[in-house]
Amino acid sequence: MSSTTPEAPAADRAYQHVKAGLLDGSYPDGELLSEGEVAGALQMSRTPVREAFLRLQTEGFLRLYPKRGALVVPVTAPEARAVVEARLALESFAIDKLAMQGQDAMTAVGDELAAHPACDTAELSDAGMHEADRAFHATLVAAAGNSVVADLYNALRDKQMRITATARTHTARPRITHQHAQLAAALRDGDADLAKARLREHLLGTVRAFGIAGGPYLDPDSEL
Repeated sequence: MSSTTPEAPAADRAYQHVKAGLLDGSYPDGELLSEGEVAGALQMSRTPVREAFLRLQTEGFLRLYPKRGALVVPVTAPEARAVVEARLALESFAIDKLAMQGQDAMTAVGDELAAHPACDTAELSDAGMHEADRAFHATLVAAAGNSVVADLYNALRDKQMRITATARTHTARPRITHQHAQLAAALRDGDADLAKARLREHLLGTVRAFGIAGGPYLDPDSEL
């Protein structure tokens, strides 16, 4: 009996290929994708690519224009701010929950995060950095032990990855890794208030990368 894993249907392969490019920034906002070019790259007909484009349009990533292609829908400022606000709420809850579990719990998570690749991304590609950043924060949320909150956070995964790529984190890599390390250190020291302050500063930098203000929730000290 052969142990070879059956190849996924062509439409699924086209969907995964295009979506990966959308999430890692290979297909930037405003780019017009061609069915023919994607089909050629994947060595398949246009029909499964068209199916993939339709699926991605339903998910809000693409906007189809008959006989022209598929436009990569830009991430808007309100969308970016809304996703980051949700992240702040969920991750702040995780920090509070850890604090309730005591110093040992916070120190253990702080030590784990300090050793995470997101605290030293020098050897990672841009796509690897995006994934490491997401995994770092997901680890923090999971450590709180609330499966509902963890599921809510994971549901934001695609939007987080897209926003991270759009925010051009390559140029901000030193700042991001430093802030990850600061957050991990605050947790290791058992200082929940400092950890939440570090988290807020870190997430505020994400929305500012779009050239937009954080708003009263992300930046309560602003004059807005």
